[in-house]
Amino acid sequence: MEAYTGFASVYDMYMDNIPYDDWANNIKTLFQKYDMPMEIVCDLGCGTGQMTRRLKAMGYDMIGIDISYDMLMEAMQVEDSDGILYLCQDMKDFELYGTVGAVVSVCDSMNYLKDTDELLTVCKLANNYLDPKGLFIFDIKTEHYFKKLGSSTIAENREEGSFIWENDYNEETRDNLYYLTIYEENEEGTFDRYEEEHLQHAFTVDEIKSAIEKSELQLLEVLDVSTMQAPKEDSDRLYFIAREVIK
Repeated sequence: MEAYTGFASVYDMYMDNIPYDDWANNIKTLFQKYDMPMEIVCDLGCGTGQMTRRLKAMGYDMIGIDISYDMLMEAMQVEDSDGILYLCQDMKDFELYGTVGAVVSVCDSMNYLKDTDELLTVCKLANNYLDPKGLFIFDIKTEHYFKKLGSSTIAENREEGSFIWENDYNEETRDNLYYLTIYEENEEGTFDRYEEEHLQHAFTVDEIKSAIEKSELQLLEVLDVSTMQAPKEDSDRLYFIAREVIK
């Protein structure tokens, strides 16, 4: 079942609690900390372009990549999306026309990679398309987050529609399978029903560090997204900041 199809049109409505402004400011802070000039930035797993547009507004030339055509269509319909190049590609084999100053991936897009082989593939691709000393910055939901999520169910009703989000986390495989049921009001005043399945994987910090090293990137630091400080055992989301060092 293809992810983010029926959900694409209402994604931003239900995800309005995501602190995109804070995350964009975090990314800009990291760019400045590591002296990245105002260059081209590639946003992997850009979805509806929330982060892509914010970074563009900060002065960066943006490329947004996502595997979901429906999510990209939503992104391109937003008024301030002019000047952004959106590409419908799988992050595991994406292609760019040249190198970029940075590759970023936020909102746990990297958790959709199934295993360490896919993680290594994406790290190598990012390295391949980075300018000399370019940055690869991505976030990851932690094992702690998924264990806390467990087998919980999240539901929300709004005037325009409703959704039910059922989680099933397997601590042995570290896979979280979640089922989305979306009810969206149509023009006739009735509700259309969509069902989707999503699978995310919880990588360990050591697995991620190993993939970064094997891809010949230099790991600069790991940070808790909410505090921008060193991670703790109960951190829900982490940034990994790596740099190109070979070219």
